[in-house]
Order: sequence, then C-alpha cells, then structure tokens
Amino acid sequence: MKQSFPRSLQTIVIVVVTFGLLALALGGYFSSLSNSVSQSVVGAQTWISSRYLAVFDFLSVPRDVASMRQRNAELEAEVARLQTQVIELQQQVTETQILSALVDFARANPENTYKAATVIGRDPSPFLRYVIINIGSNDGIRRGMPVVTNQGLVGRVDAVTASASRLQLITDPASAVNVSLKNSKTEALLVGSITGDLSLDMISQDVTVHPGDVVLTSGLGGGYPPNLLVGQVVSVRKLDYELFQQAAIQPLVDYNQLQFVLVITNFKAVDIAPLIPTQAH
Repeated sequence: MKQSFPRSLQTIVIVVVTFGLLALALGGYFSSLSNSVSQSVVGAQTWISSRYLAVFDFLSVPRDVASMRQRNAELEAEVARLQTQVIELQQQVTETQILSALVDFARANPENTYKAATVIGRDPSPFLRYVIINIGSNDGIRRGMPVVTNQGLVGRVDAVTASASRLQLITDPASAVNVSLKNSKTEALLVGSITGDLSLDMISQDVTVHPGDVVLTSGLGGGYPPNLLVGQVVSVRKLDYELFQQAAIQPLVDYNQLQFVLVITNFKAVDIAPLIPTQAH
C-alpha cells in the first residue's frame, strides 16, 4: 500500500495539473505567451527562409546569366536568319515582277524577236558605260543587236564571246543614237556623256521643243529599229546665235539598276559609215 499510494497521488497530481493547465489555456491566460512563442517561431522561419533564398540566388544567378546569354545569342541568330530570308524573298518578288514585265513587253511588241539575258557584270571605269550579260554567240547573239527593257532602250551589243556579251549603254560618251521627237516630229541626235547624262544635239532652231516631249529612236543610220522609247525632254537650251538647239533628256531606264534585259535578235545593224562622205583635208 505504501508504494501504491504515492503512485496514485502522482496520477492525481498529474491529472489535476493537466486540467488546471487546460482551464488556464481555455481562460486565455496563455495567449500572450503563445503569441510570443509563435512570433519567435515565425521570425526564425522567415530569417532562415530569406537566408536560404539569398544563398540559392547567389548559387543559381551565374547559371541563369549564362543561360540567358546563350538564349539571347540564339534569338539574335534567328532574327538574322529571318531577316536574310525576308531580303531574299523581296529580291525574288522584285525579279519576278521584272521578268513578268519583260514578258508582257515582248508579247505587246511581236514584231521583234527577243532573247532574255541577265546582267552579270559592269565596266569598272567611271568614264565608260558598259555592262556584261550572260548570253553570247552560242545563243545567237551578234554584235550590233539592240538591247531593251520594258521601259525603253538600253543600248546595243558591242562585243560577243561564246557565252557572254558586252553592251554599250546609250549613256556611254561614245554612243550616238538617231532619234525623233514624237510631239515635235523632228529628228535629233542623242548622245551620252562621261557623267552618264543624255542630251539631244542637232535640233533645228525652227522647231519648238517642250519639256515632257517623248523621245523615240528614228531608225535612221541603221543602228536601231524605229520607235523604241528612249526618254523625255526635261529642259531646252536655245540660243539665237547657235545653229542648233540642245535638250537634256531624262531616260526611262535606270541604267544603274539593270538586272534583266531583252536582246532584239531579228534586227541586223547596218554600217553606213563607209557611205558617209568625209570632208577632204
């Protein structure tokens, strides 16, 4: 009984203390202590979490920067590739439009036979106006054949090899083309220049020439067929003491942007130079 009594007493004490604590807790006596403990725990967790995130960011940022740089390089390469594709597509569209216009021109002028060619080179001299095309004698091209685009006269074949030809543009200083003014119904001589500008010489003083007058090949001289478009008059120079008027011409063809041309293959140039009287010295 001596041993069992203390154990019973211990049990009773534990039960009383437990119920006492429960009563005190239910009565709100431990709320301040609970809040203090909770705040301490939350603060400790927040401190630990912030330190963990800081350490994690410190360890992961270099990898993120390297990954972002690699991704940025990949995106820049993709943008460059897409820009190249856009430029290529634009060039293809432009080339298709030019070729379509040449086909339409050939169909609208069936009196001539044409051979299409691509410009593959230009004379490097700033004083000469020549271009190289990718067809030659193997394709039936001969010296003297006129060359046009859908916009107008380009020039004529000056030299030929088996697979290529050299064209003398009408803007070349040595070029001279007999032309006529459509509105004025008079003939003149179209000449090139070192600067690439075109002008009309040998216009009679009796003729009235206006800016905007259309210039066509006349067919005289045997170098070109008639009625090929050349350009328009932009200004006129007329002085009473001179024998002839002069006029500046705006060509219809942009000779610096030539890509494709048409060679008129059924025209044979006539060399009339030996028939022209020369002045005796």
